[in-house]
Amino acid sequence: MALHPEYQSKCRKEIDDLMEIKSEKLEWDDLAKLPYLTMCVKESLRLRGPVPSIRRVTTRPLKFPDGRLVPEGTVISVVIDALHHNPHVWSDPMTYDPKRFSPENIKSIPPFAFIPFSAGPRNCIGQNFALNEAKMVTAIILRNFYLSLDESPPPAYNLVLRSPKGIHVTVKPRNI
Repeated sequence: MALHPEYQSKCRKEIDDLMEIKSEKLEWDDLAKLPYLTMCVKESLRLRGPVPSIRRVTTRPLKFPDGRLVPEGTVISVVIDALHHNPHVWSDPMTYDPKRFSPENIKSIPPFAFIPFSAGPRNCIGQNFALNEAKMVTAIILRNFYLSLDESPPPAYNLVLRSPKGIHVTVKPRNI
C-alpha cells in the first residue's frame, strides 16, 4: 500500500466512512463492509504472496489428458509467484490493480489462478483467518497512519517471502 497512495487513500476513505457510522473500534464482523480494502489486500497477495512456491510428491501415477504420465513419487513444484504473474490469466500482471478482485471481475478468475495460501487438500487450513487478519491489521494501520515507501532492496525469495534487510516504510500518524 505504501507504493500506491491513491489506493491507500481509497481504502482509508472506506475505513473512515465505516468508522464514522460505527464510532467504536473496528471489529471482525466489520471486515465484510470493507470490499475495497479486501480487493487491495488480495491484489497485494497476488503480487507478493507469502509463499512463492510449494512442492508436492505424487502418491500415485498422474496421467495428463494428452497421455503423458508422471510416475508415483515424483516431486512436483508449483511456483505460485509465476501463477500469479501469468499473462495468460492476468492482463498486465506486474501492475497493481485491485479491480481484478471486484465482484464483477472475480468471477472470471480461474479457480486455481489465485492461490496465495496454496490450494486443494493440503492448503492452509487457516487461510480465511489469515486473510481476515491481514485485512484487520491493514485497516487499523490505514485508519491511524499514512504509509510511504522508504526505498530498499526488493524482498528475497526463500521458503517464505521476506526482505533480507527488513521492510522500510515511513509511517506518519494521522490526526483523527
